[in-house]
Amino acid sequence: VHVELATATKLFSSAPNRFGDEPNTNVTPVCLGLPGSLPVLNRMAVEHAIRLGLAINCEIRPSVFARKNYFYPDMPKDFQISQYDQPICVDGHLELPNGTVIGIERAHLEEDTGKSTHVGGDGGRIHGAQHAMIDYNRAGVPLLEIVSRPDLRSAQDARSFAEELRQILLATGASDARLEEGSMRVDANVSVRPVGSDELRTRCEVKNLNSFRSLVRAIEYEAARHISLYESGEEPSQQTRHWAEAEGRTHRLRSKEEANDYRYFTEPDLVLLDPEQSWIDEIRESLPALPAQRRSSLVAATDASSSDAAMVC
Repeated sequence: VHVELATATKLFSSAPNRFGDEPNTNVTPVCLGLPGSLPVLNRMAVEHAIRLGLAINCEIRPSVFARKNYFYPDMPKDFQISQYDQPICVDGHLELPNGTVIGIERAHLEEDTGKSTHVGGDGGRIHGAQHAMIDYNRAGVPLLEIVSRPDLRSAQDARSFAEELRQILLATGASDARLEEGSMRVDANVSVRPVGSDELRTRCEVKNLNSFRSLVRAIEYEAARHISLYESGEEPSQQTRHWAEAEGRTHRLRSKEEANDYRYFTEPDLVLLDPEQSWIDEIRESLPALPAQRRSSLVAATDASSSDAAMVC
């Protein structure tokens, strides 16, 4: 899950972090990767990352920024500043309203990319487009990427996980989590296996799902596609796919990249991020009542059932 953090400015520059402005108006030399420009880390973005990490029971660790190299026009530097092998939040968990506990592998800080709009062709996709337009207002907006462990067992549980995470984001004020504006985007990694097996088979990633309904439909379609391939004697190949809502199906975008494809190396213009324990403790003490706590309080104070409380909180 990619979440844009609720800061006034971008992750490494003083450009406004604001949705809906005229294209290419919220930019600075840092956003555009101009020669001689240097990143300066946004303290509030770090605070939001710590707050969300604590709310999902993560350990807050010293972290390092890295350059993630790729060549798309929506990132003018030709690399993205992200966290790789030393993320800020690790080893957490989130409990769903039904009691299922989903492990959190990590949550790491990174900068968002710009927005590409493909004109002409098939449904706004790059294939067959006549030309493309780029808006760099979003380039450099602070993101927190939350990666769950492979503990989800159904499309409905995946929806419940995303909904619970969104409620936590809103409760902590870390993000406005507006799926319709792209400040919360879900990537679903889907694989299937025979009943009773504990094998983790080949997965496919469905990118940038921007509604809970689409999340459920995309997972159910992709799972059925995998089953059909196995039953016909074939196997899915690891790849990234796009969900076409109008068609109710996924389409292949590209083969799935591995870490070495991005040629990560430590960002030379940023130092180790090591928040003082006193600051972490201060943020922990400022956490509001979270959705699970509100549900428990409601059940304890009334005759409401757990399911009724989940509908309210």
